[in-house]
Amino acid sequence: MSTTTFAPLTTEDAEQLIATARRAAEDAGVTVSVTVLDAGGHLLAFRRDDRAVLISGETSTRKAYTALQLDAPTADLVDAVQPGGLFHTLPTALDRPLLFIAGGVPVHRDGRLIGAIGVGGGAPEQDHGFATEAVTALV
Repeated sequence: MSTTTFAPLTTEDAEQLIATARRAAEDAGVTVSVTVLDAGGHLLAFRRDDRAVLISGETSTRKAYTALQLDAPTADLVDAVQPGGLFHTLPTALDRPLLFIAGGVPVHRDGRLIGAIGVGGGAPEQDHGFATEAVTALV
């Protein structure tokens, strides 16, 4: 029996994700909160700027959780939760509410889901861009 190994998301990875997303947001003149979850949905790292809207912390966490649970960027899921959409009843079926708005992005390594990042505080398209830039820059 062979065992496939892969590197899980580490705290150093999480710090890099947060730093990249925050830098991208600052360059755009936006103040955001950033949440990073590991593959089990546990909080690995979190950063909220004191100038950010208080709810942005909860929003970034819910975006990360949604991206992790569905293994998809939250920006890709908005239409699916509209009445008649594929997932429109899913939020009530899970133990935690999901948030279907751009800004949550799953993190993969060696083809495996290892965590997720959520960014909240900017416009949905901005948050999605900041999260995507962070995941793309992760080495």
